[in-house]
Amino acid sequence: MGRYRICVATGAWLFSGSFNRVQLWLVGERGEAELELQLRSTRGQVEEFEQDVPQDLGPLQFVKLRKHHSLVDDAWFCDRITVQGPGALEEAAFPCYRWVQGEGVLTLPEGTARLAGDNASDVFQKHREKELKERQQVYCWATWKEGLPLTIAAGSEDDLPPNVRFHEKKRLDFEWTLKAGALEMALKRVYTLLSSWNHLEDFDQIFWGQKSNLAEKVHQRWQDDEFFGYQFLNGANPMLLRRSTSLPSRLVLPSGMEELQAQLEKELQKGSLFEADFILLDGIPANVIREEQQYLAAPLVMLKMEPSGKLLPMVIQIQPPNPSSPTPSLFLPSDPPLAWLLAKIWVRNSDFQLHQLQYHLLNTHLVGEVIAVATMRCLPGLHPVFKLLIPHTRYTIEINTRARTQLISEGGVFDKAVSTGGGGHVQLIRRAMAQLTYRSLCPPDDLADRGLLGIPSALYAHDALRLWEIIARYVEGIVHLFYHGDDVVRGDPELQAWCREITEVGLCQAQDRGFPVSFQSLNQLCHFLTMCVFTCTAQHGAINKGQLDWYAWVPNAPCTMRMPPPTTKEDVTMDTVMGSLPDVQQACLQMTITWHLGRRQPDMVPLGHHKEQYFSGSKTKAVLNQFHTDLENWEREMTARNEQLDLAYEYLKPSNIENSITI
Repeated sequence: MGRYRICVATGAWLFSGSFNRVQLWLVGERGEAELELQLRSTRGQVEEFEQDVPQDLGPLQFVKLRKHHSLVDDAWFCDRITVQGPGALEEAAFPCYRWVQGEGVLTLPEGTARLAGDNASDVFQKHREKELKERQQVYCWATWKEGLPLTIAAGSEDDLPPNVRFHEKKRLDFEWTLKAGALEMALKRVYTLLSSWNHLEDFDQIFWGQKSNLAEKVHQRWQDDEFFGYQFLNGANPMLLRRSTSLPSRLVLPSGMEELQAQLEKELQKGSLFEADFILLDGIPANVIREEQQYLAAPLVMLKMEPSGKLLPMVIQIQPPNPSSPTPSLFLPSDPPLAWLLAKIWVRNSDFQLHQLQYHLLNTHLVGEVIAVATMRCLPGLHPVFKLLIPHTRYTIEINTRARTQLISEGGVFDKAVSTGGGGHVQLIRRAMAQLTYRSLCPPDDLADRGLLGIPSALYAHDALRLWEIIARYVEGIVHLFYHGDDVVRGDPELQAWCREITEVGLCQAQDRGFPVSFQSLNQLCHFLTMCVFTCTAQHGAINKGQLDWYAWVPNAPCTMRMPPPTTKEDVTMDTVMGSLPDVQQACLQMTITWHLGRRQPDMVPLGHHKEQYFSGSKTKAVLNQFHTDLENWEREMTARNEQLDLAYEYLKPSNIENSITI
C-alpha cells in the first residue's frame, strides 16, 4: 500500500469551475487505481487530497479523469494535476490547460517532454497517435480566399474548438469595447453634425476620447518632413524602407530636374539614399463607399539620411509611369506647401494599406494562424516543440476568425471605411502572399536585405535584432535539451510532418520562397522556431501597437482618399486636401477601430511570462528563467536609452510585447 498526494488546479478564468463531479484514476507502469475523491472544482483554487492505494502502481504515466453530470454539462477548465507518490523525490506533473466537457474519459500523460523515439513504453506512442488523430478531426484546414494562407475551418468564432476560444473576461472586454467605440463614434458624429469640415483643424472636433501621449505629438508635428521620414524607420510600419542600390527605374526625371538628379546620385554614392516603393498597390481596384468612389495610389518616396540620423524626403512620385502618363508629376519639398502636404498624405494613405494588409494581417496574423493550426494537427502534447510553441498561439485562431467575419469580410470595416475594401484588399493580400519569403520573416536576413543594419536612428531594426538574439538563445536552450544532434532532428517524424504541414499545406507550397519542407540540422530547426516565436510575439507587437499612436490623428494615416491623386501642384487648395481626406464617418471609424485593436489588452501576458507549465523538470525551468533574465536586462537598457530620446521607441519593450497574437 502507498499514500499518494494529489493536487488538482482549476483555471482562474470566469466560469472555470464546475458543479459536476469529477472522477480520477492514476495509471502507472504496474497498475491502475481509481481514486475515491469528492472533487468539486472551484475557479482559481488548488484542491489537495491524500489517498491510500493498495497496489504498487510504479512510476506514474497518466492521470485519467471523467466529469459526470446529471442535468447540466457544466464545463470545467483544468489547469494541471500533480501527484506525489510514495517514495518519490519529485511530484509528477500532468498538464491539462483545457476544458473538460461531456462524459468521455480524458487521459493526461505525465508532462516530461518526449520525442517519438524516446518513449520508455509503447503506451506513450499509442497516446500520441490517438491524440493527433482526434486533433486532426477537430482542427481542419479551410480556404478563406484562393491564393491566401489556409485558415482554421470555422464559419464564425462559435464554430471553433473550445480550447482556442477567448476566455470569458477576454470575450466580454472585446465585445464591450466594440460597443463603447460605436457609442463614441455616434457622439462624435452628433458633435460635428452642425460644424464645418473645411480645414485640417476641424479634425480636432473628433480628436478626443482614448488616445496616447505619442498620438498627441503626432497631432502637433505630423506635417514636419522629419516626422514623415521618422515613421519609415520607427513608426507603425518600419517594414517597407530600404537603402537604394540604384535609382529606381520607375523614377522618370523630366528635363529641368537635373539638379534633383545630381542630388539623388550624390546621396546614392554616399550610401545615404533610401526608398519606399508602394508598387504593390498599382492596379488594385479602389473601394466604393456609400456610392462614392474612393481612390488608391502606388507612390514612390526617395529619402536621404542626414549625418544626424534624420531621414528626410527628397521627392515623391504619387503614381508610377503608364502609357497615358509616361512622365508622372514629381512632388518636392520646395513645392507649394499644400501640394507637398497632399503628396505626403497620399504616401501615408498607401502606407496604411500595406501596413494593415501585408505586414500586419498577412505576415503576423495569418502566418501565426498557420503555425497554430499546424502545431495542433502535427505535434502531440508530449512533443517539446509543442510545449515550446503552444503558449505563443493563445487566442490567435479566434482573433483571426473574428477578423474574417467583422474586419475584412463582405460588409466589414474595410468595406465601410478603407480604400482597399470592396475586394481590393483580398487582391492586395494575394499579391503580398506571392512575395512572402522566409527571409522576410527573419530580421537578421530582412534587415540585411533592406540595407538597414547599423543605422543608429533605426530603432525598430536595432531592437528587433536584439530581441531575435534573446529569443534565439531561449529556443536553442530548449531544443538542445531534447535534440542531441542533427541526426535526431532528421529522424523525428512528427517534427518533419509539422514542417511540411506549414510550408506545403498552410502556406500553399511556399518552398519556392525559401520556406523549408524538412529540417536537416539543429541550426535550421532553431532558426525556424525562432522565426515562429518572434513572429507571434515581437513582430506582431512592433506592427500592432503603433496603430494607437500613429493612426489616431487621421490626416497622418488616412484609411481612404476620396479624390484622385493630384497631377498638378498649383491647383491644390485646402478644399482639395479636405475633399481627399476621410469624411467624418470614415475618420471616426478609423479612430475607433485602431484604438480597439492597438490598446493594451486587460488580460495581456507579457513575452515569456505565461503561467502555464507545459514543461516538467528543472532544466527547462532554468532555460525559461534565463529567458526572463535576458528580457529584464534588455528592458533596463532600452528604458535608459529611451530617456535620452525625443521620441521613445517602446513597441519592442518586453513588458509591452504580448506573448501571442491576441488582438
